[in-house]
Amino acid sequence: MKKNIFIFTFFLMSAGILQAQEIGMVHVKEGSFVPLYGASSKKPVFVPFFYLDIYPVTNSDFLKFIKKNPDYSKSKIKRIFAEKSYLSYWRSDYDFGTADPKSPVTSVSWFAAKKYCECQGKRLATMDEWEYAAMADEKRTDARTKKEFNEYILSWYEKSKTYENPIGQTFKNYWGIYDMHGLIWEWTADFNSIFLSGESRKDKSNDKNLFCGSASVNATDLMDYAAFMRYAFRGSLKAQYATRNLGFRCASTTKPKI
Repeated sequence: MKKNIFIFTFFLMSAGILQAQEIGMVHVKEGSFVPLYGASSKKPVFVPFFYLDIYPVTNSDFLKFIKKNPDYSKSKIKRIFAEKSYLSYWRSDYDFGTADPKSPVTSVSWFAAKKYCECQGKRLATMDEWEYAAMADEKRTDARTKKEFNEYILSWYEKSKTYENPIGQTFKNYWGIYDMHGLIWEWTADFNSIFLSGESRKDKSNDKNLFCGSASVNATDLMDYAAFMRYAFRGSLKAQYATRNLGFRCASTTKPKI
């Protein structure tokens, strides 16, 4: 009898540990990859290890943040930090209406996303970190050359209102991260640095032809249409923009506190 109780208790403890892991962050090991834009002569870019949220930030998460930081609520945020469409689908400052609490929060500006992460003791992922983590499928750290992987991403681009779905419904990738593809677009810390400033990159030129056919001249993989779409979307953004399919998740350089 005692043995059965011990086994049952151990099972519950294990389940609790797994659940805690599922709602936290995962460790993404250091590595190198060749991004679509920003690499010099197609040389790999080194990405130090980092931690990334398993899921995007949800409506419920963001509501808790706003209650503690009312200056970032729908009616009080300054226009310099967010355009009028900020949280446009929310009914009021503290009511996200009919939206699913577990759906990703969207229509948030870069400023608001950055502030949220800072309040959690975290930060937004860099573009390289995001792309590095997002190139993994369920079994491989780099699935970009796999036809089915790219077809999955491109098929998602054709779907509408996926942002209304709850988090965790897409595949769990090699690192243990959900929803990198198939749910929403996501802010990164340096979302437009390649095209506007070139800072921290060896390629210092402005890519003003991003939306033209000649944009492919500076790309490292002419067949990576899924990545073309992501980089083009980022290049069209400004920090105060707030669109319905754009959300975020947080990253950290150091091990997060439990």
